[in-house]
Amino acid sequence: MSLPFPFRRLTSSLLVAGSLLSACQRPATTTTAASPAAAPTTTAAPLAIPNPVLAGDFPDPSITKVGDTYWATATTSNWGPVFPLLTSKNLTDWQLVGHVFPGERPAWADYYFWAPEISQEGQKTYVFYTAHKRGGNLAVGVASADNPAGPYTDHGPLVGQPDGSIDGFPMRDENGQLYLIWKEDGNSVQQPTPIWAQRLNDARTALVGEKQELFRNDPATWEGNLVEGVSIVRHEGYFYAFYAGNGCCGRGCTYATGVARAKNLLGPWEKYAKNPVLINNDTWKCPGHGTAIEHQGRWFMLHHAYAAQSQEFVGRQGVLSEFVWTAAGWPEFRGGSTPIAAAPPIARSFTDEFTGAKLLPTWQWPVEQQPTFTLRGGQLQLTARPDHSGAALGQPTTAPNYTATTTLLNPAALPAGSQAGLAAHGDPDNTLSLVAGGGKVQLVQQEKGQSKVLAETILPATKRLQLRLQARQGSQFTFAWSSNGGTTWQNMPASGAAVNGSYLPPWDRGVRAGVLAHGPATAVATFENFALVPQSN
Repeated sequence: MSLPFPFRRLTSSLLVAGSLLSACQRPATTTTAASPAAAPTTTAAPLAIPNPVLAGDFPDPSITKVGDTYWATATTSNWGPVFPLLTSKNLTDWQLVGHVFPGERPAWADYYFWAPEISQEGQKTYVFYTAHKRGGNLAVGVASADNPAGPYTDHGPLVGQPDGSIDGFPMRDENGQLYLIWKEDGNSVQQPTPIWAQRLNDARTALVGEKQELFRNDPATWEGNLVEGVSIVRHEGYFYAFYAGNGCCGRGCTYATGVARAKNLLGPWEKYAKNPVLINNDTWKCPGHGTAIEHQGRWFMLHHAYAAQSQEFVGRQGVLSEFVWTAAGWPEFRGGSTPIAAAPPIARSFTDEFTGAKLLPTWQWPVEQQPTFTLRGGQLQLTARPDHSGAALGQPTTAPNYTATTTLLNPAALPAGSQAGLAAHGDPDNTLSLVAGGGKVQLVQQEKGQSKVLAETILPATKRLQLRLQARQGSQFTFAWSSNGGTTWQNMPASGAAVNGSYLPPWDRGVRAGVLAHGPATAVATFENFALVPQSN
């Protein structure tokens, strides 16, 4: 994933289903198939894959296998905790079990936590990742653990070029020498985007020797102003580099996937004449930044793409696409593009009564504004923040239509100058929220850091205020509140008109639904429950 030029100038001064094992995620081994002259494997019927296999905002997914357990992770960008850790025994039933950095982010980095590449070698698990260096630019760092569940020890940045370095991937060459592959983020300053390789020490804590270019973007082709997100497998005597090209993100995205191959890791590399090999269809848009993976003799690409129905409002979801090897030794995706889901994925509702000792791991927060909260007696107590939209906790959405509800306790007891309630979160400066405090219930729009009250009414005398948010088509929001346990609901505004929230998601993220508390740090908002329920229409 690449930072667009305007954003680069500003910054210079995550219960899902299915994924598979990748040979390239285990640099100590190589994978071979039956015969380089064999015809494409077309006799077996395509697997029925209920895409998305990683439902919700899971960009740049990667996976590895440790023993009999599969582990996956993905980009979290400016949401914390950083980099989810998901496990599966059967490749279809996944569970979120933690995060690479569950609390404080690495000290050297501040935001843009992208493209974690998880790999296993020997008894060590490694995660190479991209982040924005404090006072600098984008860099590739690495963390390691003795157990894939963690805890992870961060080893800091390995490479951070003046134009930025992103999308690190470890790979051993034909002689067993370990290399780091990465992209120089030249497109952020209107320059080309070379893909580099440089030796790594065995501890994976430092680069050694000199870097060497493998290939770069050709602006006269489908690749446009960039190539990135390289992952490599070795098959039948060739190294194959799957890579993404063009624009990754947002409604105007132009992403697609290409492939290049070489006999030796350092080249020369040959790009496939039939690139791109993975393109749009009516169901999925802008497929890219994936990992080629083999499972039971069949090959797949786990990558991200936007669902055409929900696009940027849900975010880039994890999609599994099957391919075969042609007689000429190139990958050919079934149907020539991202496959349409063979069966609809299961839409799972999320509820939290806050009865646990810890917050459930699916909760997220702005990575630069980590909130303070406690769980006590079946209640979430969220300490307010005076900056941006306030202290925020959110849940990823998985569909364009959903209903979110919460119960705010004793809203009249909130200190003067504070408010708390339910919100659709884009980022800390872009929210739509229904909040209570100061004797009022208000519908507040925050856009680019500017707040505007869209509607308000008198806060009724109640100890329990139910708040409801409903989203349609990803961007049309309606709000309501109830003071009698949900028996009757009052629209906000009274007309029940929808508010356009198309401005909410940043260029590289989807919308979250959750709670917030805004005001002085002396204010503490108490929530009794939260629910997020996908709707079919």
